[in-house]
Amino acid sequence: MSPRFCFFACALLQVAQITAVFAADLKDNPLVAESVLPYQYPSFDKIKDEDFVPAIEEGMREQLKEIEPIANNPEKPTFDNTIVALERTGRLLDRAERTFSNLNACDTNPSRQKIDKEMAPKLAAHHDEIFLNPKLFARVQALYEQRDKLGLDPESAYLLERYYKDFVRAGAKLSDSEKEKLKKINAELAGLQTNFQQNVLKERNASSVVADKKEELAGLTDDQMKSVTNAAKAEHKEGKFVIQLQNTTGQPLLGSLQNRPLRERIMQASLSRNSKGGEFDTRNIVLRTVQLRAEKAKLLGYDNWAAYQLEDQTAHNVPTVNKLLAELAPPAVANAKREAAEQQKIVDRGMRLGFLFRESPHCEIQLR
Repeated sequence: MSPRFCFFACALLQVAQITAVFAADLKDNPLVAESVLPYQYPSFDKIKDEDFVPAIEEGMREQLKEIEPIANNPEKPTFDNTIVALERTGRLLDRAERTFSNLNACDTNPSRQKIDKEMAPKLAAHHDEIFLNPKLFARVQALYEQRDKLGLDPESAYLLERYYKDFVRAGAKLSDSEKEKLKKINAELAGLQTNFQQNVLKERNASSVVADKKEELAGLTDDQMKSVTNAAKAEHKEGKFVIQLQNTTGQPLLGSLQNRPLRERIMQASLSRNSKGGEFDTRNIVLRTVQLRAEKAKLLGYDNWAAYQLEDQTAHNVPTVNKLLAELAPPAVANAKREAAEQQKIVDRGMRLGFLFRESPHCEIQLR
């Protein structure tokens, strides 16, 4: 037996063993088969974190196998053998990715965050492999160019148009060298987006504001007091009160708290998130993301990222958005000035009352 034959025999055996392992892993994977629950709700009681990566990776492999005969079909492209066929691909990937995405968004943990980081660039590459496939795009483009002669119903006509636009916006018309450049940009952007999202969450969780005394929390309702007390217990800060930040600039408790210094601490913590140094700072991530988005927009033939994004939205272009903002600004400023004047009156009234209390020991009784 020749050494070369032995090498290939060992390689084939190794592939067979790996395939067998994947088959064994997927056999009991609850994501592989469609759920029998109403509306095909995922069986969350059966799904474990370790089920996601094998299911997503198998979903990608499966979809590429489904795509290959569509792209290489020797028959003339038709709506059924191209667009409908495309619609039917990727069921496992869609099911696994959608379930993971929703679960990770509302109930994340370190294991799911690790999976998210690992899979983001792989999923971006998988998307590119489909939408940058020249044979597949040629079939979609051929149908799009004769769309008025196909006798499609409105829904089918829109689906065809949607696929064509998605391919073009994904870079299907670029040269081979430009496509390779785009793939690298997309992979890096996918990683940056995941890092940004995770850093925002971690910084929010690490930026809780602690109050030492109950008196500082004047103005809160019983339910709100219960929430800050429970938050303190959750963060192992018994005896104190913890205001956990929400993922917005405006924090709900600011409307109830009467303690001005505490309100200021909460506002400063909220405004400075991810921009005060440390491991969760996102400024470099944002800068690199902006650079790559500008590069991608230029590569695809747009003036900037905003133009690329807006083309597919209601406004369609940057001038329309700028016009809307210009029209909105004057009444918004006037409204802000009116509200500021009303708040100043409240402040002035409070200062006058404070002066009266300080000047007259009987003023409190008189006011009652």
